[in-house]
Amino acid sequence: MTQDTWIQDITQDKTLQDLREPPLYKVFLLNDDYTTMDFVVEVLMDIFDKSFEEATRIMLHVHHKGRGLAGVYTKEIAETKVHQVHTRAQANGFPLRAEMERD
Repeated sequence: MTQDTWIQDITQDKTLQDLREPPLYKVFLLNDDYTTMDFVVEVLMDIFDKSFEEATRIMLHVHHKGRGLAGVYTKEIAETKVHQVHTRAQANGFPLRAEMERD
C-alpha cells in the first residue's frame, strides 16, 4: 500500500464518519397528580410544536400510561426541550417533568 492510497483510505473513512447521522434521543413527559391537562397540552404545542389534536392525544397517553413521547431529537435539542419543560413548569407552579433517553 502506497502512502497516497493509505491517505486516501483514511480520508474516505473520515468522510464516512462525518456523514453519519447523529444519535437521536426521545423526550418523554411524565405524569403527576398536580399538573393540569391544559398546561400539558400548552407545553406540547409551544415547546414541541404539536397541533392541538396531537398534543391532546399525547397528554391523554401521559395521563393514562404514566409517560408519553413528546418528540425525538438530537442530543442538544432534546436537552434543551427538557430544560424548557422544567423551566416553564416551575414558572407556573407545576411539578411537570420531562426525561430523555437514547433512541
